[in-house]
Amino acid sequence: MRHGIIRLVLVFTGIVVGTSARADDPPPGFTALFNGKDLAGWRGGTTFDHRKLLAMSDADRAEQIRKWTAPDAKGSLLEVNAATGKPHWIVENGELVNDGFGAYATTEKDYGDFELLVEYKTVPKADSGIYLRGVPQVQIWDSTEDDPQGLGKAKGSGGLWNNSKGAPGKDPLVRADKPFGEWNAFRIVMEGDVVSVWLNGQPVVEKAKMENYYDRAVAVPAKGPIQLQTHGGEIRWRNVFIRELPGK
Repeated sequence: MRHGIIRLVLVFTGIVVGTSARADDPPPGFTALFNGKDLAGWRGGTTFDHRKLLAMSDADRAEQIRKWTAPDAKGSLLEVNAATGKPHWIVENGELVNDGFGAYATTEKDYGDFELLVEYKTVPKADSGIYLRGVPQVQIWDSTEDDPQGLGKAKGSGGLWNNSKGAPGKDPLVRADKPFGEWNAFRIVMEGDVVSVWLNGQPVVEKAKMENYYDRAVAVPAKGPIQLQTHGGEIRWRNVFIRELPGK
């Protein structure tokens, strides 16, 4: 299924606008997840328990991934935005750009323990996140936006927002977000179900247990995909690198 998805992506989008200066030059020991040219290596996905996907038959799993990815399916990775005539995900100037809608960009490969480097730039009132092994999420949002619901936006991005209220890691230790128009940089280390997060060089989560959003009584899956969430506002990604770590 992997090669079929990649071929579908390349044929449908035809998007090769530019190449990020670093996309083909990851740091030593790291692999580029985004090549700066196209969506090779990525499929569609959503907030879905990865254990249920793995439990499907091969045929059912392939069909579900096709629906999350194909251009003719609503809510898919390659669905065209009727207002702009472009897919919700495009590559522009070596950056992976999402308009805030459509399926999540999801790695075809599953990962266990890892160190993830990723840069992003977003816009006012946007909301996004990075799913680890398919589990939500390292939070990204507008820390300057009014917050009548008391979600904790003023505390900044980088927290494990789907942890239980008051749990370690739910709220970032400091607000490290850069002003809009500037790139932010995450370093995320996940070993077992323990996660540490640095945002723009500042530690915002220190060795906090990540709760399993789908079933808090059990640990997060041992392996799963990296997902870049869509949630209503444009976000740009670049320099997405991963280094797999030996499991304990």
